[in-house]
Amino acid sequence: MADISLKEVTLIVGVITACYWNSLFCGFVFDDVSAILDNKDLHPSTPLKTLFQNDFWGTPMSEERSHKSYRPLTVLTFRLNYLFSELKPMSYHLLNMILHAVVTVIFLKVCRLFLENRSSVIASLLFAVHPVHTEAVTGVVGRAELLSSIFFLAAFLSYTKSKGPNNSIVWTPIALTVFLVAVATLCKEQGITVVGICCVYEVFIAQGYTLPSLCTAAGQFLRGKGSFPFSVLQTLIKLIVLMFSTLLLVVIRVQVIQSQLPVFTRFDNPAAVSPTPTRQLTFNYLLPVNAWLLLNPSELCCDWTMGTIPLIESFLDIRNVATFTFFCFLGALGVFSLRYPGGSSKAVLMALCLMALPFIPASNLFFPVGFVVAERVLYVPSMGFCILVAHGWHKISNKSSVFKKLSWVCLSLVIFTHALKTLHRNWDWESEYTLFMSALKVNKNNAKLWNNVGHALENEKNFEKALKYFLQATHVQPDDIGAHMNVGRTYKNLNRTKEAEESYMMAKSLMPQIIPGKKYAARIAPNHLNVYINLANLIRTDESRLEEADQLYRQAISMRPDFKQAYISRGELLLKMNKPFKAKEAYLKALELDRNNADLWYNLAIVQIELKEPNEALKNFNHALELNPKHKLALFNSAILMQESGEVKLRPEARKRLLSYINEEPQDANGYFNLGMLAMDDKKNSEAEMWMKKAIKLQADFRSALFNLALLYSQTAKELMALPVLEELLKYYPDHIKGLILKGDILMNQKKDIVGAKKCFEKILEMDPSNVQGKHNLCVVYFEEKDLLKAERCLLETLALAPREEYIQRHLNIVRDKISASSLIEQPIFPVTKPLGVKGKKIPTENAREIRSEPRPTQIIKAIDDNSQSKTNQQLGKDTDKETPHKTTKEIKEIEKKRVAALKRLEEIERILNGE
Repeated sequence: MADISLKEVTLIVGVITACYWNSLFCGFVFDDVSAILDNKDLHPSTPLKTLFQNDFWGTPMSEERSHKSYRPLTVLTFRLNYLFSELKPMSYHLLNMILHAVVTVIFLKVCRLFLENRSSVIASLLFAVHPVHTEAVTGVVGRAELLSSIFFLAAFLSYTKSKGPNNSIVWTPIALTVFLVAVATLCKEQGITVVGICCVYEVFIAQGYTLPSLCTAAGQFLRGKGSFPFSVLQTLIKLIVLMFSTLLLVVIRVQVIQSQLPVFTRFDNPAAVSPTPTRQLTFNYLLPVNAWLLLNPSELCCDWTMGTIPLIESFLDIRNVATFTFFCFLGALGVFSLRYPGGSSKAVLMALCLMALPFIPASNLFFPVGFVVAERVLYVPSMGFCILVAHGWHKISNKSSVFKKLSWVCLSLVIFTHALKTLHRNWDWESEYTLFMSALKVNKNNAKLWNNVGHALENEKNFEKALKYFLQATHVQPDDIGAHMNVGRTYKNLNRTKEAEESYMMAKSLMPQIIPGKKYAARIAPNHLNVYINLANLIRTDESRLEEADQLYRQAISMRPDFKQAYISRGELLLKMNKPFKAKEAYLKALELDRNNADLWYNLAIVQIELKEPNEALKNFNHALELNPKHKLALFNSAILMQESGEVKLRPEARKRLLSYINEEPQDANGYFNLGMLAMDDKKNSEAEMWMKKAIKLQADFRSALFNLALLYSQTAKELMALPVLEELLKYYPDHIKGLILKGDILMNQKKDIVGAKKCFEKILEMDPSNVQGKHNLCVVYFEEKDLLKAERCLLETLALAPREEYIQRHLNIVRDKISASSLIEQPIFPVTKPLGVKGKKIPTENAREIRSEPRPTQIIKAIDDNSQSKTNQQLGKDTDKETPHKTTKEIKEIEKKRVAALKRLEEIERILNGE
């Protein structure tokens, strides 16, 4: 085997760079969304052992909805990408391009075993630029093919060194081969097929047998006319070791998938559920279809499911001719390679093995798979095709000088056009919209493609245009449940609820009937069960139909008891129905299915807050943060819970969590506001002012931030700085009573603006005639205007509103004494009351904060249809003002001190009036 030169490696790397440089600018599309964006196994917070417990898409292998594709080493490389660049697509595409170059270089080394040097380079160049590889190289999930191919080829190269002098066995390469096969299989399942190639290589290449000679030797041995050659014994030992190792890997693989095949539907692979002979005729026809993609990759499509290739239902179908021709050609090559000795037959034989054996797992011939045709699975089989082409070119070019020139021209044209096609094809993978639109140009009979274009438009909020594609999908495939679900969801987004409900009901009517005795009630795509969730989420907006929605959730659970999403949605509905105990049961059931889901622990905490169990709620918030330290809602709401508890020892942790929250959500004013409230609790006035100003900068009409900043100024003897803040507050909220009270107080006591203060208090009484604070303060204004009789009447009316308030009776007595004495004291005899914070207590001099305590929303995980979109948390709730729910002991003592001081002041004024 000749060594590979640096010039050859440079040529290969240069060609691949020229063909795939534009793939670096593509995003995550199609299956990348589920494997990368939605896969929590990529996150550093997920334990590494989880990668070996879940499938390629992050679903536990034990769950029935699992795809059963076990590729932990491939997911590990995704995790490494995430570690360095998180979800920036360029690094993922760059690594794929590098891996493709590595595969091509190793393939060149393999070619040197069977082809002369020039032909080997040609085979490698053709492999490097073949357009059918764009799905494996430019699509990030194609990395499974790339990694598996590296170890696949390395295992084969290792095995070729297992033959020592005098046909002896060298065990180290064999042991290394077994290890590399296992690694290749952990990257993708087809890696195990290299064992078959090693067996063929051992018998027909290393030992030099042909089929006739092998049959002759076997016949003589069986008739007792020949001895058993030692070389044959050596070969048998090696083959037994290989086969035993393969069997062990297969047993382990079956154990990993728990002896269950994944659930595929007729929409994924229509022929798989078709009767005989339709199933056999169609699956055999798929072989020439795949061969044609290698021979003429002019029309490539990212999705060949559903109606892309119509079923062959009769022997008279003209397409059977293609199947017959393909098998005849394949049989002729097989006979040639096995019957005749020589280098040419060896090259053809290994090419056929590389084409056929790695393709068997995806061929549908032995067990059904979840697709009809997939271009990415042709990555390894195309190696055999490239060897055949290069070997054929070599034979033709040696015929004559004319053939030599013509063969060079044709070869150059093929490589150049393939490179251009690859370069152009990469742009199709730029976005989901470009990818699926390019697929529709090839095939308009696949409802899934129409759906996926609709999803791409839906992600861009172009619902009107998306609806047209979803409706077209229902026309192409009227019984496609997912298409009707998509139509319903789009109608809902367009606020056309009646049409949305009709579409969901249509999808529901297409669901298969329950099959008694089946563990899985109906063999359907798991996402189709979301029709119950979507329909329930739609009708629950009508308060009179909550029970109907609950029945739908329960129906989904009855069909599939491990339907975690149904428990989550039902728990949220039960909260809305004021049934927190049942909601708690729903979330606990969901946690039995997935204890590593931070969202579920968060939801359970919300329920416990409703059940007045703050300590348990805080524990579950903490559990959610252990699983996901960046869980934004858990960070925020747990901090608020700590703050509202009034426990001083919890404030540092609350502050830490709020700081983490604003680091995750720097544009959310709520985080800064609550940091300001914590600073006010700790009497850190400068810090509180800074946070409040940041909140207002992000949200100019932030009501509570504006009021509390003004109140902060008022409490720190900066009343004149509070006035412009209050003006801003009242510009947005002219009916803000507490703001009007505080403004009137400042105007009265600081600005001596009696007229301005009077307008504030009168406006309060226009909005709320029973407001005691506003009424009392207006009485003070009348007193300042020296209208004692009006002040007396005003105080009488106020006393009628609050007959138990002693200070109002005292002030009324003062006014009456003043009237009877007919003399006035220049200073105010009783203070204007400022805005109050504790409902029911009227303390004349108390300035209490107004706190906007953000609501703690339960997580609403919307049902996901077959577009595999990621689940998201509901964002923070509406802005609401809420009076202070808790006071610390220290604050209560300060309030009492102020109350005593105010009463002493009133007593002094009374003594002056009484002439004491």
